[in-house]
Amino acid sequence: MASVASLAHKARDLDVLDRQLRATFPAPMRDHIRFADLRDGRLVFLAPSSAWASRVRLYQTQILEAARALGAQAHSVAVKVAPLPVEEPAPEPNKPLPAEVARHLRAAAATISDPVLRDLFLGLASKAEKPE
Repeated sequence: MASVASLAHKARDLDVLDRQLRATFPAPMRDHIRFADLRDGRLVFLAPSSAWASRVRLYQTQILEAARALGAQAHSVAVKVAPLPVEEPAPEPNKPLPAEVARHLRAAAATISDPVLRDLFLGLASKAEKPE
């Protein structure tokens, strides 16, 4: 069984090869095709549809030439039709609360008898924009 370190190293190598190979593709193709694996001399790609898979097959000579130029020992190309992984969007940075919202939170905190809940409201109010 492979160690975690060797698996991580292989994943990094495959990711680098993916970026390098896709950089050689025509513009629309590079956004729709992903390199998945290099196994026993076969480059394996993922395509979201059979139409995109056909395009990869049309470019297989150029793909093999590019792979060899990058040092990959490849002799054939295989394409699997599968949905591409969805890339998670980066979370939006936290925005400070408007001063008016902080004022309402402080007013609400003044009416709350539970000290824990009151402190939570006041803590939120402290995150508000500082008036200039």
